[in-house]
Amino acid sequence: MSPIKVPLAGVLWMIASLLSFMGMAVASRELSAFMSIFQILFFRSFVGLLIIAPLIYRQRRQLRQARDLGLQVARNAVHFAGQYAWTVGVAALPLVTVFALEFTTPIWVSLLAFVFLKERMSTARVLAALGGFIGVLVVLRPGMATLEPAALVVLLAAVCYATSIILVKRLTLTSSPAIIVIWMVLLQLPLGLALSLAQWRTPPMACLPWIVLLGVTGLSAHFAMAKALNLMDASIAIPIDFFRVPLIAVVGFMLYGESLETWVFVGALIIFASNYLAFRAEQKRPA
Repeated sequence: MSPIKVPLAGVLWMIASLLSFMGMAVASRELSAFMSIFQILFFRSFVGLLIIAPLIYRQRRQLRQARDLGLQVARNAVHFAGQYAWTVGVAALPLVTVFALEFTTPIWVSLLAFVFLKERMSTARVLAALGGFIGVLVVLRPGMATLEPAALVVLLAAVCYATSIILVKRLTLTSSPAIIVIWMVLLQLPLGLALSLAQWRTPPMACLPWIVLLGVTGLSAHFAMAKALNLMDASIAIPIDFFRVPLIAVVGFMLYGESLETWVFVGALIIFASNYLAFRAEQKRPA
């Protein structure tokens, strides 16, 4: 059996993705003390717009065609709701709990693909869903600990992200990734602005570095992961991605004094194992 080759460039892109996701979480936590969640999402899109402005100019002809605009609007409405719910969790919960629950997204993708895309629900996917449910129960421990409503909000965020992934899968049939990203910024920017006006608070200058970090990492997290998956097999990238959980636990402990609860790690490991084993089983299945 030949050894598995792990491309260094792919690993470096995954590390960049991990750092970006953690930076986005910390920036959101810091900004939540000065502004509403809607205002945080507005600034994230605003910085993103400044970054991709040259790309928008280059893609202006395709944008004028407004292909599948209705589907773009639907996808971004769902994605915006997911971002709102995720940011609520980041502001209210230990960061490691948010990241652990967010790992249920692939399980929701399988369930939603079965319901709406009529994709086959294999035995591996069923077992992954059951394992993920058990992992969530371990993380939340209903009846043994005070159940935080924000934890249920994070689970809703995972469902929204899964729905967004399903819609993106449909959009990729007619739109390039660049067009999808551009519409994400163009549609979510005015939405965030409109919803934030009622509770608008002008942030102090001390917030500027956090706003920049939020906008940059909001784009770089997904870009870096896409680059990593382009260079390495997902079976290698997924275990690296799981390091987000212990790393964000250390960050939460060092910056905010958050406790390192064993049950959260156990639940996160169950969720990850369920996803990973199902993924490996799907890989072995004939096309």
